[in-house]
This record gives sequence, structure tokens and C-alpha cells, in this order.
Amino acid sequence: MEEKSGNIKKRWITDWWPNRLNLKVLRQNCSHSNPYGADYHYPKEFESLNLSEVKKDLKELMTHSQDWWPADFGHYGPLFIRLAWHSAGSYRIYDGRGGARTGDLRFPPRIDWPDNISLDKAIRLLWPIKQKYGRKLSWADLIILAGNVALESMGVKTIGFGGGREDIWEPDEGPDWGPEQEMLSGKRRFKEGELEKPFAATEMGLIYVNPEGPEGNPDPVASAKQIRVAFERMGMNDEETVALVAGGHAFGK
Repeated sequence: MEEKSGNIKKRWITDWWPNRLNLKVLRQNCSHSNPYGADYHYPKEFESLNLSEVKKDLKELMTHSQDWWPADFGHYGPLFIRLAWHSAGSYRIYDGRGGARTGDLRFPPRIDWPDNISLDKAIRLLWPIKQKYGRKLSWADLIILAGNVALESMGVKTIGFGGGREDIWEPDEGPDWGPEQEMLSGKRRFKEGELEKPFAATEMGLIYVNPEGPEGNPDPVASAKQIRVAFERMGMNDEETVALVAGGHAFGK
């Protein structure tokens, strides 16, 4: 990595010693740097939460359109469904990275991916709920719960909600999201036509596939192959994939 200052390029330690082992990941999200304190125990806090009250507040929030980001057709439900899915949708089976368990969607790089455009607004809309319940309700749980409540508000019968996801409070430097230097590029993660492990997304900055086709090429056959591979690596079969893609896009605009 280089930093330009005038005509001078600053070199970092990794420029001189590129094979140096970076141990920063071992110090990430240490309990001693927890903003709630080293003794904070989320499962205990969550047990004291009145979940029915939270769900009631979420339902009211969804129909209270804000001038700074108006709700489509007067309801934020579809936006929160997308938020919940995109929180979970980066999960991959090969290394267990990604997903909804830590609430890291609210941090770079995930929040800045092209696939997650405007989800920062969805998170901002949830801020009053997070403020109200504070340490009793993690962002990770709140994001998924918002998706559940959105479905229920549209008449969908859900199977329930399982809480207990503990937040991280700084970007996770552990996952390898790919070797590409540009967004919406995926050629470097394929070898002889096969998506390399542990990746599930086919292009940088996406949670699964490019809706316009591989590398923006509208080839339905190639798209179908990539969809099957990407969703299989998220732990889904063909039937579940169709239900999620077709059913999920039936909500909202």
C-alpha cells in the first residue's frame, strides 16, 4: 500500500516485507475494547428483552415514512427484508465467513459494496430502535428481526425468531472477499471456469451473482450455472434458491 504526499510515495511495512504475518486479526473485537465493557454478556442482556415490545415498535416504524428517505408505497418492509437478506447472504459454507451473526454489514467493506447500495439508510432508519433498547438488542439481531417483522406485517407466517447474535464493533479483517482490485469484477476468482474456494459470490462487491449476467453479459445459461454454484456455496439447494430469489423479489418495487 502506498500513500502519496505531493510527489513522495509513503511505503508501509507490508511494502518492504510483504510476507510479514499480520496478527492484527487476533486483537480484533477484544472484550477489553467492547464499548459496553469487558464484563458485558449479551445472552443475559437479551433474556431481559421484551421482544413483543420491540416488534410493536418495528411495525410502527415501518409505516412512518421519513422525508429524508421516503418509504416506497408508505412501507419500509421490503427495504428491511432486503437488509436482512443481504446481512445473511454473504455467508459461505467453506470457511463459515460472512452472514448475519456479527452485524458486520454495517461496516466496510460490506456496507460499501454495490450490491448493498442504500442499506446504510435502512440501518439509519433502525437507529431509534437500537437507541431505545441499547445493550439488550444487538445490531445483528435487530437487522434480522426487522426482516422477520416486515414479513409478518405483510401477512407472512414466519417460523419464529432466534436471537443471540453478538455484535462486533469494528470492521472484520478476517474474511478474504476476493483478489480483485475493482468492484463488479470476478475473473481472478475463477480458475479454468471454476469458482475458487472459499468464495461464494461470483464478483467483488456482490453477495451472490450479477443480475445482469456474468461480468454484465446477459447469458441466461451462464447465469443459471453461476446462480446454482453461488447458492450451493451458501448452503442452499435449487428449490430453496428459486424460493428465495423469486419470492424475495416479489416484495416491494
